Amino acid sequence: MAAKTAASRDITAELAYLTRALKAPTLRDAVPRLAERARAETWTHEEFLAACLQREVSARESHGGEERIRAARFPARKALEDFDYEHQRSLRRETIAHLGTLDFVTAIGNQLYQNVLNDPLRETFAA
Repeated sequence: MAAKTAASRDITAELAYLTRALKAPTLRDAVPRLAERARAETWTHEEFLAACLQREVSARESHGGEERIRAARFPARKALEDFDYEHQRSLRRETIAHLGTLDFVTAIGNQLYQNVLNDPLRETFAA
């Protein structure tokens, strides 16, 4: 049943249009359930809005990586867990596992940052 206001607006259709325009399908699906819960628990407007946005943000965070992988059009999906160590015997599992943690990225990033801070030409090129 479509929700109507005093001005006879079809709120359900309006919400469907707005969530489609915002490309927020999770929000579209969550609004009816959250609205019922908000009414039952007498949430404030801000609490209701926060709950709706949290659902959409969570969905985007969880699906964002999948979308980027799909958009990259890799020929096949590969993971370190699927690596065949028997085929490449010169590699050690410990080394690959360590590289898989990406700790070296943080270490290199910190080193690069320190190099920039200590660069004598830094003031020359600073705008």
